Amino acid sequence: MNAATKRFFSRFAILTAAVFFLVSFCGAALAAEPDFHIGIATLTVSQAEDTYRAAENMIKLYGDVANGGMIRHVTMPDNFMAEMETTITQIVGLADDPKVKVVVVDDAIPGTAEAFRRIKERREDILCFAGQPQEDPGVISPVSDLVINIDDITRGYLIIHSAKELGAKTFVHVSFPRHMGYELLARRRAVMEQACKDLGLEYASETVPDPVSDVGLPGAQQYMLERVPSWIEKYGKETSFHCTNDGLTEPMLKQLARYGGMCVEPDLPSPLMGYPGAFGIDLKNESGDWPAIMNKVEKAVVDAGASSRLGTWAYSYGWSTTCALAELGKRILEGEAKLSSMKDLWDAYEKFTPGAKWNGSIYTDINTGARMRNFIMVYQDTYVFGKGYMNTPVVEVPDKYYKIK
Repeated sequence: MNAATKRFFSRFAILTAAVFFLVSFCGAALAAEPDFHIGIATLTVSQAEDTYRAAENMIKLYGDVANGGMIRHVTMPDNFMAEMETTITQIVGLADDPKVKVVVVDDAIPGTAEAFRRIKERREDILCFAGQPQEDPGVISPVSDLVINIDDITRGYLIIHSAKELGAKTFVHVSFPRHMGYELLARRRAVMEQACKDLGLEYASETVPDPVSDVGLPGAQQYMLERVPSWIEKYGKETSFHCTNDGLTEPMLKQLARYGGMCVEPDLPSPLMGYPGAFGIDLKNESGDWPAIMNKVEKAVVDAGASSRLGTWAYSYGWSTTCALAELGKRILEGEAKLSSMKDLWDAYEKFTPGAKWNGSIYTDINTGARMRNFIMVYQDTYVFGKGYMNTPVVEVPDKYYKIK
């Protein structure tokens, strides 16, 4: 064999190997293409960072559809009340992808129910999941396969139960008339008052300015800063406070740490709710790492002398719910979970919230007594800084509290 022939066969061998490698690589890539896609719709990072970051987390786990992965993420408009048709269009557009088999919307802002109705008209095969619904249960439930909301009725009892375990003698409910016009918030307040009677705590209420009134959020926050010290003087340091407004949580926590008093958990529990601002904590390097966030917040709270007096949920409710719903949908399609199984739902939650337990119940309409089996109310174990978990998911809540109007 002459030199030219040798060179030919050598080059042919290299080319053959290259072609084999490319065919194998492409075959593997094609084999890795998921059988289905999961659509996730959230608000933007400026409106709801936790749910937005949850969608990013699911993309990190299962890949973006644009790159051959499983997750297709869209955002809804910030001014969603004025742009409801845009919201509907964004959600319904997920069904244009024939491989989308699950659609998760969290927050399920107004317009979600109509979007789900339109999706079901076109594609009955798509599972529609709603987290944190802002439409009435009777509106969102009939067009959804699963709805998840925070269990404020159960929390109404458990917050008082935990306050007593922390040594509170008095409980003060802080709110304003607009919030007390909301059915679930009003029912929770009534549950809290009854729980105080049953568990031996004094119940009191205080009214603060509505942040959407003429004083605005800054004025309402200033009022909170000024009033908390006098409330502690009035009721004593063995008093647990609960405020129904997220924007007023930060000034309340700040003053409770300084003057005494307790707060079992914010109204929308998360280590990011109120704590970073109240304690001057920079968390940009810990973004999305909940155990690291909790460690940093706990150190700040303990260092401030508020150990065993302030608590929260260790993982954001919005972040956890978005991840859990997407994961549950994936497992259902893969035959590893059932839509009707509460255990499978808790397993999906616990994948993303190690160390924190969950519990919940089926929503029951207080007026009709009808149980909406696809509408689940959930809650996470309370974590008190400097003390640990309160084991609230195993606390038995008497049935009578679910009947209080």
